[in-house]
Amino acid sequence: MVIHVSLVGRKDLKGEVYRQLRAAIRAGQLRPGEHLTPSRELAQALAVSRSTVVAAYDRLAAEGFVTSRPGAGTFVSDGVAHVKRGARTRSDSVLRPRSVWSSVELPTVFDRPARFDFRTGIPDASLFPHQAWRRLVARALRAAENAERGYQHPAGQLSLRSAIARHVGLSRGIEASTDDIVITSGTQQALDVLARVLLSPRDRIAVEDPGYEPPRHLFHALGIRVVGVPVDRHGLVVDALPSRVRAVYVTPSHQYPLGVTMSLARRRALLDWAERNDAAIIEDDYDSEFRFGDRPLDPLQTLDTRGRVIYVGSFSKTLAPTVRLGFVVAPRSLRAALQKAAFVSHWHVPTLTQNALAHLIDSGEFARHIRRANRVYRERHQTLVNTASRILGDHVELVPSTTGLHVAALARTASVEQIDAVFSRADRADLIFHRLSVFAVSGRPRVGIVLGYGAIPAEKIPEGLRRLCRCFDH
Repeated sequence: MVIHVSLVGRKDLKGEVYRQLRAAIRAGQLRPGEHLTPSRELAQALAVSRSTVVAAYDRLAAEGFVTSRPGAGTFVSDGVAHVKRGARTRSDSVLRPRSVWSSVELPTVFDRPARFDFRTGIPDASLFPHQAWRRLVARALRAAENAERGYQHPAGQLSLRSAIARHVGLSRGIEASTDDIVITSGTQQALDVLARVLLSPRDRIAVEDPGYEPPRHLFHALGIRVVGVPVDRHGLVVDALPSRVRAVYVTPSHQYPLGVTMSLARRRALLDWAERNDAAIIEDDYDSEFRFGDRPLDPLQTLDTRGRVIYVGSFSKTLAPTVRLGFVVAPRSLRAALQKAAFVSHWHVPTLTQNALAHLIDSGEFARHIRRANRVYRERHQTLVNTASRILGDHVELVPSTTGLHVAALARTASVEQIDAVFSRADRADLIFHRLSVFAVSGRPRVGIVLGYGAIPAEKIPEGLRRLCRCFDH
């Protein structure tokens, strides 16, 4: 362990080395059994005589803080009583964050998983292809040993961009070349890079209302004005889009959080609107790989003939949030700017995981994983929909959805405050879900609930919904 000892402006050098090491041991920063830096090395690092360090070590040993082992070195002793080190006394900083950050709350819904976990956006970790992933990460590590070390291109690893281009072309009909793709650490980073490239402070962006909350905070933080546009059973209401909007952020394949699919007519209307208003469309296709009925509609990017749609994808739902990989498929006109924005914001995402994912896709293991996961989620979706319709039918009406990892349900008679009370009672029943009202942007909040089924086994869904029904009946 490298030890920092401050001797600048100090006179009692032996005493300072002793006191600072003792303080680190008592605070637990140097843990029992930890090897102290050899006296010769520490003396050289501190520019003092070796006898100064030896004297400090001897004093620590005499007081029982360290023990010496001939031929091995000096180690922190076991059983040293730790004391909590207080923060250094200093006046409060004059620095203050921008006011925009006062409206952002860190998510707490992920802090404590419940026994009956109906949170959205969480895939089943047990479905992750752990064995294949370990093998491919090890392969990437071996390759890195023989490769030239250094920073990589901000667009991402060529092998992964090529694999993603083939994957989205086959699975979603997306027309993309390797050069059209920029790798990101997920959807949030993709949106951050896109906003920096497309929008200036005070520009306006339209978002779905209700809609996914983190992008709104991101846009606000960049000085972009956010306009909420209502969603109905056909998706974003294009006729409600205001003028002088530079971009639209949508989730057409599985609207978050309502779960509806944007109709083909509405998709064409949105593309026409973007052309008339010289606007960009950011299409977030976050979990459409999981489908349980109906034929999939063409993505907006496939229908687009003028290069106005930017397609954003992620592996957080299909694999795991911990993988932290996503991508952007952008028109050629934005390619260079996106790569420059990626360079100045994060340069590139970790190359080991990029290489492992590229091999996972190219080997066919990713496609096999999607098929296996789709069967599991299909069963859970069916179980949840059938059981909720039977048990909760008096309280909520399910919004039809055949895609993704969650369904929404609109309250029949309850108010926002009554749903909040149900949410509190559910917490005491070891059950968690999302309230639809928290996704409101600017319009009147929708009253209802959102139930995810990625993190709960099928056999636990009925009991969880029975508990939820009792929370409504209370």
